[in-house]
Amino acid sequence: MKHSTGAMSLSRGADTTLTEQLSARFSERIRQRLLAPGTRLPSVRECARRHGVSPYTVVAAYDQLQAQGLVEARRQRGFFVREAMPEPVRPPAAKAPPAPLPISATTLMRGMFQPPGAHPMPGLGALPVEWLDLPMLATALRRVSSGSQLAPLALQYGQPAGDPRLRRALATRLADHGVIATPEQIITTVGATHGLDVVTRSLVHAGESVLVDEPGWSVEYARLAALGLRVLPVPRSEDGPDLAVMERLIEAHRPRLYVTVSVLHNPTGASLSLGSAHRLLRLAQKHDLHIVEDDSYAHLAAAHLPRMAALDALERTIYVSGFSKILVPNWRVGFIAAPVALVDRFVDTKLLSTLTTPSLLEQALAHCLEQGLLRRHAERVNSKLDAARSRAVKLAEQHECRFAATPRGLFGWVDVGVDTERLARVMLDDGWLLAPGALFHATPRPTSLMRINFATTQDAGFWRALADARSAL
Repeated sequence: MKHSTGAMSLSRGADTTLTEQLSARFSERIRQRLLAPGTRLPSVRECARRHGVSPYTVVAAYDQLQAQGLVEARRQRGFFVREAMPEPVRPPAAKAPPAPLPISATTLMRGMFQPPGAHPMPGLGALPVEWLDLPMLATALRRVSSGSQLAPLALQYGQPAGDPRLRRALATRLADHGVIATPEQIITTVGATHGLDVVTRSLVHAGESVLVDEPGWSVEYARLAALGLRVLPVPRSEDGPDLAVMERLIEAHRPRLYVTVSVLHNPTGASLSLGSAHRLLRLAQKHDLHIVEDDSYAHLAAAHLPRMAALDALERTIYVSGFSKILVPNWRVGFIAAPVALVDRFVDTKLLSTLTTPSLLEQALAHCLEQGLLRRHAERVNSKLDAARSRAVKLAEQHECRFAATPRGLFGWVDVGVDTERLARVMLDDGWLLAPGALFHATPRPTSLMRINFATTQDAGFWRALADARSAL
């Protein structure tokens, strides 16, 4: 049941952040048994309204309580107080207060599921909703579900490898990038992340090692670690991975996979050079290594940028992509283009995880591809993104921030001059959700870098707030 926590006055002028204050108040009431085990905490929206803070402050506070073992998250139900654990016996000694918990990947991911707040969110990875073309998608869905077409799409399982019409359209789309794949080499998935998971589960086992880019996306680090895999970070520059470091790691640990974003790398926006791609493929051939090429930002990048799957004709490269970044976040359609010898293995893993994928959405996407609707939508988005990037770069530089990599694509890798972990906690209290640089390292470390979304950092008010928070630190 729901339980009132009583009035909690939070102070913006205190030495601790609103997140820490809110977490401490709940923690005190739980430890005093004023909130009994099984009690449901207020919803994020209700708690934010009650205490006059942003939903992101509440999410971060609940994350801290969960990390302390005081509450648990129940799927689609909320946060509940856990049964108290016995206190360990400790010798009496003066202890420093615990360090505040960092902004985590799950905080960012939960932010994706909150209703829009007062501010655009510089740390999130989605396009503004006003840039998306919902009428195009509605028309496509009506087209493929009209009349007798709906029954076979809705009343039966789809084909294990995915809808044949979409796989044909994807093969044509891949040819624009120079990637030659037959429809039989393509397996559809529930978004690109699911595609990465299918590949990983099919080719490596717990205890084995996987190479990743660093900086890279912490969700990928966490996903691999959750499978019991050892993550081997390879330093990533604008040109590509440090191949000398990679070869030393290969010789020491014998990894079987390297997972990389070759085009519009997250978080730097850099793309692999042609020379680096050739050297990387030679290294993979020498050491019997498969390269998983995550091209999630394909629609925001120039078609001519080199894809490794094109250079080696899908021999050692496994190509993964999706459409959530360009269509709408909830349109979870992705795909794998694979070497012929691996297709059946990937389909078997897909069957074990999702059975099949939704044919209705897949056919609607095929319609958008066949009619050129997605291509024209992507052109409009890229035009807006170019203008947004130009404005965001100017605002950043006006506020004494510098870019650690040439600004390209959706993301900027920006140096703000102070520890972005501390900065993110301060700005969260005022409703600005940042993506501090520590998130993008396999082992988090203090850094003055952070990732920004160019589409959501055009507000001069954000840069003023950042400058004020930086000065306060």
